[in-house]
Amino acid sequence: MAKRKEENFFSPENAKRPRQEELDDFDKDGDEDECTVSFTNGTSTLTAAEVGIIESIQLRNFMCHSMLGPFKFGSNVNFVVGNNGSGKSAVLTALIVGLGGKAVATNRGSSLKGFVKDGQNSADISITLRNRGDDAYRANVYGNSIVVQQHISMDGSRSYKLKSETGTVVSTRKEELIAILDHFNIQVDNPVSVLTQEMSKQFLQSKNEGDKYKFFMKATQLEQMKEDYSYIMETKERTKEQINQGEERLIELKRQCLEKEERFQSIAGLSTMKTNLEYLKHEMAWAVVNEIEKQLNAIRDNIKIGEDRAARLDRKMEEQQVRLNEAEKKYKDIQDKLEKISQETNARAPECMALKTDVTAKKRVYNEAEVLYNRSLNEYRALMKDDEQLCKRIEELKKSTDQSLEPERLERQKKISWLKERVKALQDQESSINQEIEQFQQAIEKDKEERIRIKGEELDVKHTLSYNQRQLKELKDSKTDRLKRFGPHVPALLEAIDDAYRRGLFTCKPVGPLGACIHLRDPELALAIESCLKGLLQAYCCHNHADERVLQALMERFYSRGTSRPQIIVSEFRNEMYDVRHRAAYHPEFPTVLTALEIDNAVVANSLIDMRSIETVLLIKSNSVARSVMQSQKPPKNCREAFTADGDQVFAGRYYSSENTRPKFLSKDVDSEISDLENEVENKKAQILNLQQHLSALEKDIKRNEEFLRRRQIHYRELKVKITESISEIRELENIEEHQSVDIATLEDEAQENKIKMKTVEKNMEQQQKNKEHLKSLKIEAENKYDAIKQKINQLSDLAEPLKDELNLADSEVDNQKRGKRHYEEKQKEHLDTLNKKKRELDMKEKELEEKMSQARQICPERIEVKKSASILDKEINRLRQKIQAEHASHGDREEIMRQYQEAKETYLDLDNKVKTLKRFIKLLEEIMTHRYKTYQQFRRCLTLRCKLYFDNLLSQRAYCGKMNFDHKNETLSISVQPGEGNKAAFNDMRALSGGERSFSTVCFILSLWSIAESPFRCLDEFDVYMDMVNRRIAMDMILKMADSQRFRQFILLTPQSMSSLPSSKLIRILRMSDPERGQTTLPFRPVGQEEEEDRS
Repeated sequence: MAKRKEENFFSPENAKRPRQEELDDFDKDGDEDECTVSFTNGTSTLTAAEVGIIESIQLRNFMCHSMLGPFKFGSNVNFVVGNNGSGKSAVLTALIVGLGGKAVATNRGSSLKGFVKDGQNSADISITLRNRGDDAYRANVYGNSIVVQQHISMDGSRSYKLKSETGTVVSTRKEELIAILDHFNIQVDNPVSVLTQEMSKQFLQSKNEGDKYKFFMKATQLEQMKEDYSYIMETKERTKEQINQGEERLIELKRQCLEKEERFQSIAGLSTMKTNLEYLKHEMAWAVVNEIEKQLNAIRDNIKIGEDRAARLDRKMEEQQVRLNEAEKKYKDIQDKLEKISQETNARAPECMALKTDVTAKKRVYNEAEVLYNRSLNEYRALMKDDEQLCKRIEELKKSTDQSLEPERLERQKKISWLKERVKALQDQESSINQEIEQFQQAIEKDKEERIRIKGEELDVKHTLSYNQRQLKELKDSKTDRLKRFGPHVPALLEAIDDAYRRGLFTCKPVGPLGACIHLRDPELALAIESCLKGLLQAYCCHNHADERVLQALMERFYSRGTSRPQIIVSEFRNEMYDVRHRAAYHPEFPTVLTALEIDNAVVANSLIDMRSIETVLLIKSNSVARSVMQSQKPPKNCREAFTADGDQVFAGRYYSSENTRPKFLSKDVDSEISDLENEVENKKAQILNLQQHLSALEKDIKRNEEFLRRRQIHYRELKVKITESISEIRELENIEEHQSVDIATLEDEAQENKIKMKTVEKNMEQQQKNKEHLKSLKIEAENKYDAIKQKINQLSDLAEPLKDELNLADSEVDNQKRGKRHYEEKQKEHLDTLNKKKRELDMKEKELEEKMSQARQICPERIEVKKSASILDKEINRLRQKIQAEHASHGDREEIMRQYQEAKETYLDLDNKVKTLKRFIKLLEEIMTHRYKTYQQFRRCLTLRCKLYFDNLLSQRAYCGKMNFDHKNETLSISVQPGEGNKAAFNDMRALSGGERSFSTVCFILSLWSIAESPFRCLDEFDVYMDMVNRRIAMDMILKMADSQRFRQFILLTPQSMSSLPSSKLIRILRMSDPERGQTTLPFRPVGQEEEEDRS
């Protein structure tokens, strides 16, 4: 910013605020802006400010206010008045924070998040700065106004948006805001620009005079000049360090120059080296011949070994064919047995079905006969009861002929009605009880089915628990010895194998278990590989059948008869792994089992290739992807099957899920496996306990329901009896007639007929009983025949089951033998191809030998004995040639060496010149800094004197006396003020003054600082809070007078007073804030008594 001229009391000239890039010119004056100044009756008139003043401000969710503003400030004097809590301090705090000030500078909080209103997520501040005239900042971009918007989050972070007059976002970087503030000379952390009540109180009442001095230094920007001076001195020290480093580099460059000079004196003879080179060439020619002869001998030996191996492979193919024939014969025998059993079963099936139909028919006939018998029995019982009733009725009629029968008939009718109602009620109860019986029977049946299911589930869980406990024990044992994972006897068996091998019982030491000899490249594929290899992980490899018999004998010590033993694979050991590239499966994304394993032992790799064809099995982690690769499209070439990470097996047309959930042998993280198994064991125990509790609850439910059922059945039978008795009684009552109309003879005839019917029914019952017994014997005979043939069919099925297992094993054995035969055929073909290749190589080597011997005789006619190899001789020849070339170079190119020496010398002299230049620069810098520090001291004295003069002059307007003592050496400032005449009392510290006197003194001191420092706007908070009416009036006149003399600056004054006594002026704007109300969200400003100043360019 350029300096501005101001008229105020003594009209001193203000100092320009130095910028970082102008520190080296801070002793020079800047250009002065022209401003119109006229004096009328002692009052100056200046143009309004064009840049840097605040045009408007708006707050949202800031401190305790939901919405404050928007409102506009005048270009000169602005009074913000209002009661406590109305938002005055929020405006001043937002001004500091919104223009990049720190939270602690506001004295309202230690963190930005404290300014966000309670219950809200963020706060927003919008400040509009004027940007007009020739000194505008990037006027072509921002226009006449710059809008600074700041967003404060709940976490204390903030972001900026710098907008143009039209609302376009120009920048969001804080560096742009700093550049704007620097251009406008706005310093929100400078107490001269923004002075809060707390800062003023802290300054005037501070007991530490050093704090007052720091306040003065910061207000006048002398502190920044001092810091810049310190920074330059630090730079000077760093430059000195560079000079020291350059001097050390000079020593190294000087040494290099001396080395270049020494190269001129290093000259060696060349004739001897050339003679040695020729002799080495002669040796080299015959050394090549020697090596080819050695290669020829090695090829001949390999051919001889290959022919012997071809003969052995022929014998093995014959043996394999014999084993294949035996396996096929065994398979055929078992298949014939199964076919025979199947034919016999099928032959008996029609007879079984016929017998079953016969049993069903005879059961039905027997049941019908039984129903007829029971029906006749019931009829007989009913006839007996009728006979008894007729006899009884005849006797009653004979006895009651003389009695009056009318009352008895009415009683009988009444009783019949009651009995019918009772029968109906009992039948309703019978229906209800019958439904309850059915419900209890269903509940009992359901509970029994659930009990059977739970018992089966409990048995399965117990089996799983037992298996997990065994596996857990094996895993814990394997922590001390990994081999125990393959069986508890494996370490002892391997020791026995080592001992037998040392004693010479084995031709070659057996290898195994195979799982201990392989390592996973990807641990996630452990379960997939275990599912593929299965028992082969525990298998052993032997070189021949003699070694196999010895190993079988050793295994008998550790594995008892009847228990499963590890498999033994017999295959000749070879040091090279099979070349399976032509028959291996390939997929660009998924490995085969062979490529997924690290196998150091070729015997192990070859055995797994022979037994499981691991080069043709893909490993695909995802189940869905495996199905897609193998089944949704044509499987990859040579791929037979695939396994997933879950252990599932996938063929082109089939998919088999794995029964295992975790790897047993190949897992590396044993502790994790143990932890998982322990958790699973505990879970299984808890599951068994829950199942047992469930079973116990089911047993209780069954017993309770059975008891309820028994009671309901007893009650049902009782109801049946009551219903039968009531119905019989009704019939008896209905059959009784009056004495007068009864014909005893008729009843006697009826009784006689009833007896005849009883005899007929009795005779029928005897006949039906005989027929029933006969049908029952026929039914039992048919059931016995059916059970006999059913038992025979079951026996045949029982015989077929083990044969099916044997057939599966025999089928697997046939597949293994066929695979073994194919393996030996492929090995034989591969071996013959290799053998033929060796023979062709032998022919080529013999021709090459003839050529090399002819070339050697041309170089050296007589054959010489060579002890060194061709590679060593070649290195010696190259080394000697390089040395000769180096000597030629040193002799023939002196100009190149001279050039290198000259460059080294120039580099040395250039660095020496730079070091000397830096030393001169340091010396000149010290002289300049000494001069500038003196200028800084003079400038500080001038500001100190001006501040004192302004302070004394302002105090004198109320006949006060004051004194300011600056101690720049100790960096202290003491201020004392005496109200009244200066010669009547001694000066006192400002803390001894009354509130009004201290506030007036504060205003005087601030005005004195305003006069010596420059900023586009000044803010003062509650400057008159402790003043009486007289002091407030005087202070107000002083401020207005200064504001009138400095119309190019903006003044913002916060006070709780009404300011109603101020004179009416277009330069004065009063913004009164309404008292806060409950539930109020916006605190509006309303102008009081003053006209709004129009914004003009």
